[in-house]
Amino acid sequence: MRIAVLLLSYAVAVGTLASVLLPRAGWVPRAPRLGIWVWQAACGTVVVSVALAGLAVAVPTVPVSGGLADMLHACVLALRAQYAAPGGAALAASGAVLAVSLLGRLGWSLAAALTTARRARSRHAAALLLVGRHRADLGVTVLDDVRPAAYCLPGHGHRIVLTSAALAALEPDALKAVIAHERAHIRQRHHLVLGLAEALHHAFPRLPLFVTAELEMRRLVELAADDEATARTGALTLAGALVELAGAGAPAAALAASGGQVAGRVRRLLGPQRPLGQAASWELGLVAGALLALPLVVAAEPAVAAVGMNACPLMDAPLQAADASA
Repeated sequence: MRIAVLLLSYAVAVGTLASVLLPRAGWVPRAPRLGIWVWQAACGTVVVSVALAGLAVAVPTVPVSGGLADMLHACVLALRAQYAAPGGAALAASGAVLAVSLLGRLGWSLAAALTTARRARSRHAAALLLVGRHRADLGVTVLDDVRPAAYCLPGHGHRIVLTSAALAALEPDALKAVIAHERAHIRQRHHLVLGLAEALHHAFPRLPLFVTAELEMRRLVELAADDEATARTGALTLAGALVELAGAGAPAAALAASGGQVAGRVRRLLGPQRPLGQAASWELGLVAGALLALPLVVAAEPAVAAVGMNACPLMDAPLQAADASA
């Protein structure tokens, strides 16, 4: 029970602090790819902590000396003691239900989000085969439309789509910047990042952490794609292209250059470039890794102790209580 309380307290603390502090952190726009990793680590550690807390309630531990036969005998006694104790069976069952329902709901939401997005991309790709034309020199599909727009369909058979109005409106350098932006989305697999964020939000819509995380992920994937594009074409060029494409829409499950708070992105591109230092990046990356690893360490502590003490992974209560109940 002590492990479960620690894990739940940790989940509440991380979820509360991350949802408040990360959107205000000045380093996040300077290192958007790192920001994505930190957000994913924060969300992941909350889910893992709650799931492990449920398992810790359902499957607690107690040390026991002796060989394998003694350990198995103690396990049987421990199970009897747990279910014989008032509320013991209900407590263990509630922990198992918590872990299974949490992971099941998340898995279902993730599968639904990815499947829905893939079907939408497939339908749009099929339509493009009928109404679009391929530009081999640019590596894009051109769609006749009076509205300037640029977007990509990521995933298997990915493609970049530009409208005829966008081709007419963009200068050659700006066109290269937009295409580089869309290729960055595909290369960095941003559709999977957004799919996970959307699944967490839909699975747990009332938790501020996951609501904020989805909004921030949508902004950060655009900033990350901007950074890769400006490394090839320049910040001013991309900023001008974004202004040309401002307000353009995109089909469902597509990633558009005009998405993710265009005004803020343009201000960022026009402002002084202050990339995060390598030392700070390593430190923040390690902190994110530690956030994700800590619940695993806490949950594994009884098991690690069990290795050295021939422990039975079933009860928190002293072995003497198990013997007495038998």
